[in-house]
Amino acid sequence: MKLLMISAHLPRPAGGADARNYHLLKALARQHTVSLLAMVEHAEMEAVADFFLLKDLAHTVRMVPGLIPRTKRWQQLMRIAGGKSYLLNLYMLKEMQGALDTMLACDHYDTVLFESSLTAGYRLPIGMRTIIDQHNIEYELLERTYTQEKVPLRKWYNWQESRLLKQGEIERCRKADAVLVTSERERLVLKELLPEKVIEVVPNGVDVETFYTSGMEQEVPNQVIFTGTMDYYPNIQGVLFFAQQCWPLIRMQVPGATWRIVGRNPPPEVRRLAELPGVAVTGTVPDVRPYLAASSVAIAPLQIGSGTRLKILEAFAMRRAVVSTSLGCEGLEIVPGKHLLVADQPEAFAQAVVAFMHDSEMRTTFGTAGRALVEAEYSWERCGNQLARILEEKVFVC
Repeated sequence: MKLLMISAHLPRPAGGADARNYHLLKALARQHTVSLLAMVEHAEMEAVADFFLLKDLAHTVRMVPGLIPRTKRWQQLMRIAGGKSYLLNLYMLKEMQGALDTMLACDHYDTVLFESSLTAGYRLPIGMRTIIDQHNIEYELLERTYTQEKVPLRKWYNWQESRLLKQGEIERCRKADAVLVTSERERLVLKELLPEKVIEVVPNGVDVETFYTSGMEQEVPNQVIFTGTMDYYPNIQGVLFFAQQCWPLIRMQVPGATWRIVGRNPPPEVRRLAELPGVAVTGTVPDVRPYLAASSVAIAPLQIGSGTRLKILEAFAMRRAVVSTSLGCEGLEIVPGKHLLVADQPEAFAQAVVAFMHDSEMRTTFGTAGRALVEAEYSWERCGNQLARILEEKVFVC
């Protein structure tokens, strides 16, 4: 079969949604001829290594330069005032449509795979089969942001945008032949809104061979790590919550404790956390694995989110002890108290981190259980096989 993947970012092995796109592309390329159309920022156009990595997988790779507008706040307000969703319009570029039209005119594709509903608004020939891979339920993410937001104008905006986004997101999913989600919880949420639609689970995963502690740095006692893209609002809000409400409690009990915040593009409010005792903000790193290997405890103190968190799966694969909020580990097939510790209140979260710091045997037990879980359920190979099965049984037979 000939497939066309359309993505708002360049797929690459490391990093959140980009990693999911890369590994699913890799899985599809084992059995099908896959082409890629990706919108990339200008800096990504210079990522020669990533481009040649993709060329080994995809039959054709077409990249279209795109840039998030600098007048973001103004455009958000103007869209809302006009009764239109800002996010549904953000990735709709005329240059992307032109590139898509050219690719469709030059080649035949059996199915188009949109990575996220946010890219699924492009014009296609009538009758073209489509799949939307929902990394998150986007409107749900905004609804949850609304409930946590304290600034009145931002709270109002997130409520208005979530309503407009929900209408468009559900309509785009309704038009697709199939919708993929990352967890059973999300499948049930969408199934209530789209009872007749084919909605299937393709979990997030981890490269279990690459994420392995053998030969890595020695663990640093009492070192905590948070990993994730740091210009992503749920991650920003999560580290600020931990810094303000949990970190002082931990330092009171373990004065020598250190915390590494590892991820690209930290905004000023995150960079300022490096002024706190024991805290370092790394920004972009070439490889997150040494930082995970050197840490005693990985944290996911998220208050907002949708989908599932790759940061937890990567920590599991590295045999790290993990402390998460209920929302942070939502959607994963984990057993609290076996694979990780779950706490939602600041005092309980801080105490769970301290408990791991004080008990190396406990860290080992949880780390071993987490590693076994990802090997059994969350390898990218297993996730790719699940996608191949869905295509064969649910899409290509239609």
